[in-house]
Amino acid sequence: MNNLHGIIFAYRATPDLRELTTLRTISSLPYGGRYRIIDFALSNMVNAGVTDIGVIMHENYQSLLDHLGSGKDWDLSRKHGGLRILPPFTYAHKQRQRGFRGKMEAMDGVLTYLQSIRQEYVVLSDADIAVNIDLRGALNDHIASGADITAICTSHPIGDPRQCTYFTVDSTGLVNEVIESPATPMGYESLDIYILSKERLLSLVEHCATHNLYSFSTDVLIGMREHLKIHPYLHDGYTARLQTVNSYFTCSMDLLKPEVRSALFSPSRPIRTKDRSDPSTYYAPGSKSVNSLVADGCIIEGEVENSILFRGVHVAKGAVVKNCILMQSAVIGEGAETRYVIADKNVEVHTHRTLMGYASYPLVIAKNSVV
Repeated sequence: MNNLHGIIFAYRATPDLRELTTLRTISSLPYGGRYRIIDFALSNMVNAGVTDIGVIMHENYQSLLDHLGSGKDWDLSRKHGGLRILPPFTYAHKQRQRGFRGKMEAMDGVLTYLQSIRQEYVVLSDADIAVNIDLRGALNDHIASGADITAICTSHPIGDPRQCTYFTVDSTGLVNEVIESPATPMGYESLDIYILSKERLLSLVEHCATHNLYSFSTDVLIGMREHLKIHPYLHDGYTARLQTVNSYFTCSMDLLKPEVRSALFSPSRPIRTKDRSDPSTYYAPGSKSVNSLVADGCIIEGEVENSILFRGVHVAKGAVVKNCILMQSAVIGEGAETRYVIADKNVEVHTHRTLMGYASYPLVIAKNSVV
């Protein structure tokens, strides 16, 4: 599908994810044992035939750069087009003291890139949700509707309403009201994925830049609604929206359900990630693993139950891990016990330590910590 170009906004972070986004953005947050959240946005586009994708960054992007590399793992390493990293340097001369206030300001910072887009249509996507969407069908629906903007949304509330945008629809099937950050869900919840023509996008960016407007939801969807034909495209398949530590933990644990894994990781639309040649996981005699996702390269000598283990995790002899998320290269020492714990990369828990959180408030251990 060479008439669709992808733009991914990968600069967002939130204090509600606490230690998990201190050194990274939401887009590079590890998920599901071997993925990063941005893998879903990238894969959705690649599966729809998109060959040119720009990723807009601002700060704390080293982790994301290491993960994306040249883009070859998504078949985006190309002489012409492919994956393009859009750092904040072109924007820095305009606003040196702060980050992007919103998507429109971010796109104004990479305006020359937008002007060079070869395709007729553009899909704008945040990188804070895990979802498997048929973007090819969404584009066809957008073209058939004749809308200015197609908003991909769901009829099932999945996020914190105070951090979400909602649409109500009239009898013709078009959006007649846009609601931002209500107290309770109202209508369809936006997945923050939008399709529009390149021509329309450039005109919106120019308008916002010349009127000191910066927010796509507030200044475009709400402020210009009467002048825009906005069409909703419903996706009611499984979607994980990662806005808080609790939602990250809950959505991660959802992956232990076969029906959720089937919805997210469909063979017809595979989710790609950075390739690593890790050895198979080693299970020592007497070890135990029950209802868990365990990535390659792990060493399991103790007990693991209802947990997600990323690559290179070591659970030592006599250690007990229950209802936990252990990221890459975490080490749980001999005789230690962890329950409802999210351990970031390279965390080490010493022998015979006991760490316990709760299902509604998991304990988060920051990257590289020694406990």
